[in-house]
Amino acid sequence: MLARWRHFTSRLRRGGLPAAVFLVCAVVAGLGQTACAQDCLEYADYMHLIGWADSPGYATNVFIVGDVAYLADFGSGLQVYDISDSSAPVLVGEYDTPGSANAVYVADGLAYVADSGAGLQVIDVGNPTEPALVTTYDTPGSALYVTLVGNLAYVADGGSGLRVIDVTTPSLPVELGFADTPSIARGLAVVGVHAYVADSSSGLQVVDITDPALPQIVGSVDTPGSGRSVSVVGDFAFLADYGSGLQVIDITTPAAPEIVGAAATPSWAWCISVAGDFAYLADYTTGLQMFDVTDPTDPVLVDAVRTRENAMGVTVVGNLAYMADYHGGLQVIDVTAGLASDLVGSVETSGYAYGVAVSGDLALIADNAGGLKVIDITDPADPVVTGEVDTPSFARNVAVIGTMAYVADLNNGLQVIDCSNPALPVIVGAADTPNEAEGVDAAGIYAFVADRLSGLQVIDVSTPSLPEIVGTANTPGSAYNVTVAGDFAYVADWNGGFQVVDIQDPELPQIVGSTPTPGSAHAIAIAADGNHAYLADGNSGLQVIDITTPSAPQIVGSLALPLWVKNVAVRGNYVYLADFESGLRVADVSDPTQPLAVGAVDVPGSAFGVVTDGEYVYIADKFAGLHIAYLQCDYVGIDDPSAMPTAILQLHNTPNPFNPSTRISFVLSEPGPVQLGVFDLSGHRVRNLVPGTHYPSGAHQIAWDGRDERGQQMGSGVFFCVLDSGGHRQSHKLVLVK
Repeated sequence: MLARWRHFTSRLRRGGLPAAVFLVCAVVAGLGQTACAQDCLEYADYMHLIGWADSPGYATNVFIVGDVAYLADFGSGLQVYDISDSSAPVLVGEYDTPGSANAVYVADGLAYVADSGAGLQVIDVGNPTEPALVTTYDTPGSALYVTLVGNLAYVADGGSGLRVIDVTTPSLPVELGFADTPSIARGLAVVGVHAYVADSSSGLQVVDITDPALPQIVGSVDTPGSGRSVSVVGDFAFLADYGSGLQVIDITTPAAPEIVGAAATPSWAWCISVAGDFAYLADYTTGLQMFDVTDPTDPVLVDAVRTRENAMGVTVVGNLAYMADYHGGLQVIDVTAGLASDLVGSVETSGYAYGVAVSGDLALIADNAGGLKVIDITDPADPVVTGEVDTPSFARNVAVIGTMAYVADLNNGLQVIDCSNPALPVIVGAADTPNEAEGVDAAGIYAFVADRLSGLQVIDVSTPSLPEIVGTANTPGSAYNVTVAGDFAYVADWNGGFQVVDIQDPELPQIVGSTPTPGSAHAIAIAADGNHAYLADGNSGLQVIDITTPSAPQIVGSLALPLWVKNVAVRGNYVYLADFESGLRVADVSDPTQPLAVGAVDVPGSAFGVVTDGEYVYIADKFAGLHIAYLQCDYVGIDDPSAMPTAILQLHNTPNPFNPSTRISFVLSEPGPVQLGVFDLSGHRVRNLVPGTHYPSGAHQIAWDGRDERGQQMGSGVFFCVLDSGGHRQSHKLVLVK
C-alpha cells in the first residue's frame, strides 16, 4: 500500500506522528495477514461518507454543538439536526428566517444567523426542537458570515465590510464599530486582537480590533483567487481562495501578511476548517479535500471524497467532518485516518466505461461509444489497453466465457467478439434484439440479454457467427441488467423491480417470481450459497432479497447509500457497490438482514460497473476508464465459509464511530476458547472483554462501553479490538467520538 507508506513515512520525517503509531499500524497489518491470504484494503480506513440528511433549502454552513448540528439552509433558514447517530442525522427543529441564511454560530443556547439582506438573526435554541426568534439586527450590507467572541458578534457583511456588534443583551444588539473592507467580506476568523477577513477579490484583510468601536485595517495580502473563508491556527491563516484553492498566509507580522504556501483544488474552494495537522476544504463540485499542513509552506493533499451535491461549508469535530452540501443538505464524513485511498492501478479509456468483465489476465470494458476495450491486467498496478473494437452502437455491458466476449450494444443488440488475440478483437457475429440491449450475462451456449422494454432475450451462441434469439420473457418494467445462476436468470427490471426467470428450458423462459423494489433496479449479484440476491436499486441503495424460494423472493434487508447505485458484486461476506460519483462502497452482509456500511474509496469519475476476480475489485468508471482495487480485508479468498482456514469468520462493530458504547460482533466456524481485547494506538490493552471463555460456533456479540479496566471513560480516538480463537487472530478498528 504505497500511498499509505508514503504518507506515514512523510509524517514521521516531519515529526507529525509518534513512532508508536507506525509500529501499531505494522502490528495490526501483521495480525490481518492471518485472516487475509493476499493483500487487501481496509475500506473503513479511508475518508468516506457515513451519513446524510436532506434539507428543504440550500445548505451553506454548519455549526456543531454536542449532538446537535445547526445548518444554515439559505432560503429555508435555520435547520436543526440530532446527530447522536452520525450515520443518520434527524431533523428535530427549524426556524424560517426572513432572509437567506448563509452562516450560523451557536453559543449559550443562542444561534446567531448571518441572514443576507435581513442582517443578523438571534434565535433561542435552548430547546433545539423549538427554535424561537429573539431579535433581528439589520446590518447595512448582506450578512454572509458570523462568529462570536465573548459578547461580541463579528459579521462579514458583504459590501459593508466587517461589523462589530455587542450582544451582551441578546435581545438588544448594538453595533459598536465597523471596518469598510475594499471588496466583499465573505468570511472571517477572530484571534486575539485581530480579525482576519476573507474579502473576495481583495484577498485577506487583517483588522485590528483592540478597540471594537474603532476597528482598523492594518494589513492585507492579495490572493490569486477570491477569498471565501478563513481559519487561523498559530502564525498562519488558511484561506479558501475561490478559483485558486488553498492559500497559506504567514501572519506573524499582522501588518505584513505573506503567502507562504498554496495548493490547487480541482473545483472552487468555498470553505475551510483546520483541525490538528489537517486543513479541510469544501471544494464545491468535488466535495471535501483534505490537506496535511504539518508544514504550512508545503500543504499536501492526502485524501478527498465526493459529496452528494455541492460542498459549501465544512466543520470538523473529532473524527467527523460535517458538510453543508447545498442541494445535498447535511453530510457526515469519517476523516479518521487521513490516508489517501489506494487504487492498485488505473487506465483511461476513450469512451464512457459502463461495464466490466474479467477473464484470466484480461479485463474487458464496455466503453459505450468507444466500443469494447481489451485490457491486459497481468500487472494490476499497470493495466494496459492492448486492443479494441468499435461496436456499431453503444457498448453498455459485457460478459465473457473463455475468449468470447458478449456485448450488450444498445441499439444493435448482442455483439459476439472473439478476443483470442487480445490485440485484435474481432466481431464474429451479432443478433439484433427488439429493443435496447442494456445488460448481458452468459452461461453455457446461451447469452442472456436485458433488452429494456422487450424484457429478457435468450440467444443461442453455440455458433458464434450465427447467434440466434431462441426465447423471450417479457418483464413488466424495463430490463436493465441480468445475472444467471443455476436454473434461473435474475433480471433487474428498473421500475419493474426484481424478476426471477426459470431458464431450465431456455427456449421457454418463464417468470416464476418477482418483488417490487423501492428504487430503480439496476443490477444483481447472487451470493455463493444461492440464498440471497443483492440488488443495486438506484437511489434506494442496496436491497437484499431472500431467493431460497424463487417463486417468492422477499426483501429482507436494505442499506441506504449516498447517490445512485449502478452495479453490485459480492464476495464472501462483502458486497461492492458502484455508487456513481460516490465511488466504490463496501458493505458487510455477514448478516444479510442487516447490511452494514464498511467504507469506501473515491474514484476520479463515476463508478458504473463492478466485478471481483481473484484478490481484486475491478471498477468501470464512466469518465475515467478502469480502476483496480484490493478486496476488503477479512476476506480470505474462499466463498464457502465452511472451508475457511481460520476459526474466525467475521469481526466488526456497530455503530462505528460510536459514543458512548458499541457492540462487537464475531462469527466462529468452530467452537473454542476466545480472547477479545481492546487496544489503543500505542499497543496498550485498555480492556479485556473476553478472557479465554469457551464459545460455541456461530454468531456472538459483546458490548464495550468505552471504558478501561478501571471503569474510566476513554477519550475520543482510534482503538483496535483483537480477537484470538483456534490459533488465529483478527483485528478491527473502533472509533470513539465524543
